[in-house]
Amino acid sequence: MSELEGKVALVTGGGAGIGEAIARRFAEEGAKVVVAERDTTSGQAVAEAIGGLFVPVDVAVREQVETAVAQAVSAYGSLDVVVNNAWGGGSMGRVENKTDGQLSDGIAVAYYGPFWAMRAALPHMRKSGWGRVINMCSLNGVNAHMGTLEYNAAKEALRALTRTAAREWAPYGVTVNAICPAAKSAAFMRALGNNPDVAAFADSMNPMGRIGDPYLDIAPVAVFLAGEGSRYLTGNTLFVDGGSHINGVAWTPELDG
Repeated sequence: MSELEGKVALVTGGGAGIGEAIARRFAEEGAKVVVAERDTTSGQAVAEAIGGLFVPVDVAVREQVETAVAQAVSAYGSLDVVVNNAWGGGSMGRVENKTDGQLSDGIAVAYYGPFWAMRAALPHMRKSGWGRVINMCSLNGVNAHMGTLEYNAAKEALRALTRTAAREWAPYGVTVNAICPAAKSAAFMRALGNNPDVAAFADSMNPMGRIGDPYLDIAPVAVFLAGEGSRYLTGNTLFVDGGSHINGVAWTPELDG
């Protein structure tokens, strides 16, 4: 039997990058996958490719997140795994130049979105006595990378939510863990653009000499956290980063001001 045979999984931001890789891996392991994605074209394409269900979702809108959970349960009868992966973008800039709107947008997508999904999914997980929540966090917050305050703050808040929910939900058979990846995600590739020198520099900064591949390096860890093998693991942050977290990363971009 495959690792996730018969499980129902909701993956936000499942239309590209790490989310797509996780959705594909989950489907290969037997899961029924709901691809929750703001981009209709990419979301539908991934769902069709893996035989899953596409649900259009802007995770910054509570009603849409709750509807996505309800649609997953309506389509498949349960919800066993939630992967909170979606991120809306953000921009580079110094702390003193960030606006209230930028901070609010980051918190809405990367903190409130996961919170709403978790809250909506919990009754279904409690009913079955089994559940897995996987929150995609970031080394940006852990290492306080420059230029991305809204992302850093939201992802660290999400790690606090992860630990608190893990403590409170452990008696229900629900585990809650975080992954901090170093991967060539969709956002990473957009940031690099067509600059091979920056890509090579990023690889050279990693102890293993490369930034990870979403499908080969990150998604298998998500499969582990979604399965039975992680049944006694909760409230943890897994740094799936080639060792980047060990001594931090000397990331000093040029910022205006």
